[in-house]
Amino acid sequence: MVTPPQRRAHGPPVPSGHLQPSPPSSCQLPGRGTPPRPPHGPGRRRNNPQARAARGRKLQATPRKLLAVPRKLLANHRKLPANHRKLRIAPRKRKGVPGKMAAAGGTAAAPVCVLVLGMAGSGKTTFVQCLAAHLHGQRCPPYVINLDPAVHELPFPANIDIRDTVKYKEVMKQYGLGPNGGIVTSLNLFATRFDQVMKFIEKRQNASKYVIIDTPGQIEVFTWSASGTIITEALASSFPSVVVYVMDTSRSTNPITFMSNMLYACSILYKTKLPFIVVMNKTDIIDHSFAVEWMQDFETFQDALNQETSYVSNLTRSMSLVLDEFYSSLKVVGVSAVLGTGLDDFFVQLSKAVEEYEREYRPEYERLRKTLEKAQNKQKKDQLERLRKDMGPVCMQGNTLAGSDDASAMGPSELILTRGNLDEDEEERESDTDDIDHEVTEESHEEPAFKNFMQETRMRYQRRSNEDE
Repeated sequence: MVTPPQRRAHGPPVPSGHLQPSPPSSCQLPGRGTPPRPPHGPGRRRNNPQARAARGRKLQATPRKLLAVPRKLLANHRKLPANHRKLRIAPRKRKGVPGKMAAAGGTAAAPVCVLVLGMAGSGKTTFVQCLAAHLHGQRCPPYVINLDPAVHELPFPANIDIRDTVKYKEVMKQYGLGPNGGIVTSLNLFATRFDQVMKFIEKRQNASKYVIIDTPGQIEVFTWSASGTIITEALASSFPSVVVYVMDTSRSTNPITFMSNMLYACSILYKTKLPFIVVMNKTDIIDHSFAVEWMQDFETFQDALNQETSYVSNLTRSMSLVLDEFYSSLKVVGVSAVLGTGLDDFFVQLSKAVEEYEREYRPEYERLRKTLEKAQNKQKKDQLERLRKDMGPVCMQGNTLAGSDDASAMGPSELILTRGNLDEDEEERESDTDDIDHEVTEESHEEPAFKNFMQETRMRYQRRSNEDE
């Protein structure tokens, strides 16, 4: 709130926030050193430094009559409470972009990674297309990644496509592989550069709330290969990740086929150890209520099994008892990827799966990460200790390096680098005659030899002179 300016008896209004006059040294009296007014006219340039300096001096030369505040105003100001004496300016409201405001207010939420798995022909790619179209309609564009190198055409735009990096047919020709072997090798080659994919996802986490990953139709290629494990663990260690298993409802009307699908889903759940959602696709052909009833009511499923007379029905009956616990915590959604029905229920289950990840899976990943860091630090310390033992005591100027204070602070790498420099004096003392400066030595021996030669010559000259006399 801005307090209104208080008016004087004569002259312009004086703001209440400037009641204290400035010191006399900071202003000039009119007529004393007042600079001339800058010229006016159309030819005047605003960026003229002389004009700017003149305007600054003009502002400093404020007349005293404007700074002299009447005593009545000061008295009224002192009567106000202390919290009302200061001039308060309300903050200016700015119209900001939601994305920028969220980024300025705090760290943006990490995107949810949706791994879409399923048998060939279950409708995974169509389901991914339906998800992407639904999110684009909600003005929440996802970040789509295609990991199927053998797909001919994609019905949705992919931000990252494995076909741009690895050529599936070239891999088959170069390594002499079949279709499944080519897909496995292509995924293995792509997994070696998956750290770059993680960087792309981190850059787009402010713009995309969901990361949808379409996997190959050969489900065993992604689920049981090393590349699939690397990709899944890399995503789950950095972002909330949910596994979506797409099941063909029209082909699961047989209880034995239904049990096979459920066994495969159970194996994927225990392999990935991530929140799991079963999407029963193609509900436009047949409703998925019969499958939900089989999962919730054991007797109804047994009645359906009684119609089967093969030996597999006995195995299925015994396995249904085992999967009872699996059914109790399983999230099931019926979806039609063609019509787009059931997507609202899917996103409700997806939000619950994300909460489950934050509650149960993230602490486990943090514990595993800390355990791995401790093991790596311990391994480094053990290697340093072995290196110190292998190095042994190093002599330096008559003292053992192990006993000195300076050496105790050095690490093995520093000892290796400085070991050759510590014995330079000894090497100089123990060097051979090739290191001697012969010029200095010859000069030092020439001077006394010359003196002796001169003395002997003088003595001979004196002797000869004496003999002649």
